[in-house]
Amino acid sequence: MKRAITSLLVVSLTTPLIVGQAEAGKGKLQLVASKTSAAIEIDGKAESLWENAKPTSVLLDEMPYKPNNGYEGVKKTTVEMRALYDEQYIYMQFKWSDPTVSLARFPWQKQEDGSWKILKNLDSTLHENTYYEDKFSIYWNINERGFAKKGCDKSCHMVEKGLLEGVKDTSSGRHYTLGGSIDEWHWKSTRTNINQQMDDGFVDSEHETNEKWGRHADPKTGGGYFYNKTKGTAVPAWMSERTKQAASSDPIYHLLDSEKTPFVDDFKAGDVLPGIVTAPFEGGRADVTAKGHWQDGAWTLEIKRKLVTGDSPEMDLQFSDLSKSYRFGVTAFDNSQIAHIYHNGSVKLVFE
Repeated sequence: MKRAITSLLVVSLTTPLIVGQAEAGKGKLQLVASKTSAAIEIDGKAESLWENAKPTSVLLDEMPYKPNNGYEGVKKTTVEMRALYDEQYIYMQFKWSDPTVSLARFPWQKQEDGSWKILKNLDSTLHENTYYEDKFSIYWNINERGFAKKGCDKSCHMVEKGLLEGVKDTSSGRHYTLGGSIDEWHWKSTRTNINQQMDDGFVDSEHETNEKWGRHADPKTGGGYFYNKTKGTAVPAWMSERTKQAASSDPIYHLLDSEKTPFVDDFKAGDVLPGIVTAPFEGGRADVTAKGHWQDGAWTLEIKRKLVTGDSPEMDLQFSDLSKSYRFGVTAFDNSQIAHIYHNGSVKLVFE
């Protein structure tokens, strides 16, 4: 699980990066995708081919709210971005500073009295930012007006006096559009990274109930993740030989669906088991291939997606005309469920 942070690592800022952030706020920051004929291996490790792509950087220094439970996560970081493409795919690489790798997501821990407890430390919004995974999101504008200037902020609606659209809500804000659509690529270091995927979803104008709001997952035909728990019980539902062997010394925080076996309690106090079971998505939700690799205080995330998918244009941004530009925004989550860092405005992607 997350190691205690004794000092916060912040990337030193140079004038170009500060200018880059200002340009993002004005919608003028640009990322150029260069043409490549060589295969890109999606493994989260920088290879020489990426040197053919010009980097662009953006400063993430905005947060939707300040957690009130002693949260010590990263509150500022700079993301370096690169892009390549070929006849079929767009490839992207993102690098950002994070001093600790965070994989624990509501893990189980055996207590001294023999019971099992799901570790959590919810803040005032009833969300987790202690026992949680690192994440990264990309919001692509499909047809939401105003996105070029406001970026991700265009779909974020804040609670006022405890109400959002007249509904009582404890969240710091909810995502929905004012009539258009946004394509959401959401990487999760525990739930999707082991499967070399991002969670492909979209945001629309739904905001009539407190349950749906505007964020939706693309349809899937199989796979996915779910809690390692049976309703009405207070013990893990599943385990595997790998998670059992690691429970005492170096816990594994994901349980592969293909390896799971029924839980048998022959563990000792302090042992930790995964809180999540995962399997690769199948169908439209599996459109985005991705792999993140953490090393020396930073994440490197590599991404691959078809320029044109078979999904609805209201769900997936289609890079069907390479003479056009496409707008996006990025956010990073440091072991946090919803408390993330983002930038104002958007980045313009153009194809070389």
